[in-house]
Order: sequence, then structure tokens, then C-alpha cells
Amino acid sequence: MERNEAIPKLRMLEGTDLHEMARKYEVRVRTPEGKVNKGWAGHVCERHLGLPLNSSQSPNFGSWELKVVPIKKLQNGSWTYKETMAITMIDPKNVIDNPFETSHLLTKLKKFVLVVRKVGASVDEPSYVYKVSPVDLNGELLEQVKADYNTVRECLLDPKRGFAELTGSMGVYVQPRTKGAGHGSISRAFYARPKFLENVVPIRLG
Repeated sequence: MERNEAIPKLRMLEGTDLHEMARKYEVRVRTPEGKVNKGWAGHVCERHLGLPLNSSQSPNFGSWELKVVPIKKLQNGSWTYKETMAITMIDPKNVIDNPFETSHLLTKLKKFVLVVRKVGASVDEPSYVYKVSPVDLNGELLEQVKADYNTVRECLLDPKRGFAELTGSMGVYVQPRTKGAGHGSISRAFYARPKFLENVVPIRLG
């Protein structure tokens, strides 16, 4: 499915509670053990578009990527992005071998659709789709993401530093961060900071 076909179909979900859609598409919000299925909202949107589950590092629709991110309401009544957005795993060899122009990071971010959803205090509360926006990475954003990627690549290329020295403090818009079971996890992934998300899709609520 091309992006220009997917956008109007996704926009049909604006104002819809994704919990209702999860029941329709038989997507579990929680596992049988009661743990939260963190990717449930994204899976609902993928099923809505007719896409099977996919963990490939390639964009999940071939030429473009679908990302679903939550926003939360603050005590002052305004809304903000709740968390960072996972982009793609960091394979040290792949990053070392590829400049930004041929990187998985650019492939994932160059052309994507951002589905922004409202969330409550817990995963069990309704989660309404606020906005669906196409994003094309260019200009200052593109240059800063490239600089963030090169910060990671330079660390990996440095024999005195390497993979173990990648930390979440790196990067202005995109950070390398532990992915997995928190402390003790050795895997890393690229994450987009909330300030990146606010730049590409500003929230105008509250």
C-alpha cells in the first residue's frame, strides 16, 4: 500500500478509541499473564491497513514507515508527547559500514506517517487517535538527525569507546538507548526524542 493510499484510511481512525479497534482486530492489549503488550496500538493500525506483524528493519510498507506514538495530558491541561519513539535497532557493524545516507535510521525516518494517540493514566483507559500526519525528513531536522547518527557512528569507530559507550545522553533529536529489559540489557536502539516529535507534528491541544 502506498502512503497516499494509507493516510486517508488511517485518518478514518481519528477520534476513535483504539481499544475498540483492538477488540475488532483481536489484538491483545495485555498478554494472558497481564503484562502490557507495548506495541498493541501500532499493531491495531497495521491490521487496519491490512498489514501482518513485521519486525524487519526495512520500512514496514516498503517505501514508508508507520509510527504510532502516545501523548498525555499534564496537570496544567496541556498535552505533550509521553515518551521517546523507537525507530530501529542499532547493529554496530551495520552502522560502522554505512554512512547516514544508506543507514537504516534514514530509511525509517525519511518518509513516514505519524499516528498520534491520546492516552490516560493506564493502558486500560480509552486511547483516542488525535492526528495522522505524513512526515518527510528534510532541512534542519534532516541535518540534525544526520549529526546525531554520526555521533553514534564515531563512537563505534573509536577503538577506545565502542558500543558499550553509547548512552541516552547522546543526540539532540535521536538518541542511542538501551532496548530490552532495562538494567543489564546490552542491546541498543535509536529513539526519537519528544522534541523531534514536537517539531514534526506539533500538538495543539489544551
